[in-house]
Amino acid sequence: MNQEVELIEAFEQQAQRRKDRREFFKAFALTAVAGGGLAMATSVQRAAAQTTLTDGDVLNFALNLEYLEAQFYAYAANGVGLSADLLTGSGKIGAAVGARQATFNDPAVAAYAQEIAADERAHVAFLRSAIGATAVGQPQIDIGVSPTSAFSNAARAAGLIGAGESFDPYASDENFLLGAFIFEDVGVTAYKGASPLITNKVFLEAAAGILAVEAYHAALVRTTLDAKGIAAPSLVDATEAISNARDSLDGPSDDDQGIRAIGTSSNIAPLDANGLAYSRSTGQVLNIVYLNKAAVTAGGFFPNGVNGTIVTSAAN
Repeated sequence: MNQEVELIEAFEQQAQRRKDRREFFKAFALTAVAGGGLAMATSVQRAAAQTTLTDGDVLNFALNLEYLEAQFYAYAANGVGLSADLLTGSGKIGAAVGARQATFNDPAVAAYAQEIAADERAHVAFLRSAIGATAVGQPQIDIGVSPTSAFSNAARAAGLIGAGESFDPYASDENFLLGAFIFEDVGVTAYKGASPLITNKVFLEAAAGILAVEAYHAALVRTTLDAKGIAAPSLVDATEAISNARDSLDGPSDDDQGIRAIGTSSNIAPLDANGLAYSRSTGQVLNIVYLNKAAVTAGGFFPNGVNGTIVTSAAN
């Protein structure tokens, strides 16, 4: 509770500073016009329009991703999505469509799904409470199983299914884990990449806390896939295919990694040569969730785009 109070107070202070800056630009521009400096006024107005991203903008971007993860796990674990009180806010409000409860045969995987679902719901509630009145609402989310769904298109891009076929992440333990694998590694890299954009240490601490949980989730999914891959090596191949597909979307670098062992070592933690997790920019994250390597504002898991200030993917 104390952390939530600190976050709210920090947002209020930041909002006031932003308002003060806008008032300064406005007053300066009017003074310039009065003095005949029309060109200078125009320049100042343009500068005001190009406002630097705020911490609220960054956390709202993260909230969009949390909506996606929370809805997937909620449906997979329990057969129902987030409650209506967690979906309201600014922007174009949409539904999470096409999902259902997963078929679990492995009690351990079912327990993991329940745990992660609860964690992701908590992330949504926490971010909404921390951001306050400017929190974005849930956009339209495609987590269905039709041949044209985002999951199917992602699986097709990875070569896991053919034209006209469907990928159903709710059909089995293995499919659920592969669906989770698509999200979890991206979540870790998204939070790490966004951290330099956050200026307030209270917000940064909150984001670091969520990053740590996403890393736990990713490691859990990767470890379970690795264990099941001993008996079903095709699962390991599938993670490599998904990894390659993500790499093809987010730019020329080859950072993404599946779970295939490196020499005699497992590859649960996808790190660089320095033992560090790598980062993705907000644009690169949107490349993956939009399933598009161009600069676009919608697609894939977000058919109508995300809500907030950060909405455009990178041109790769």
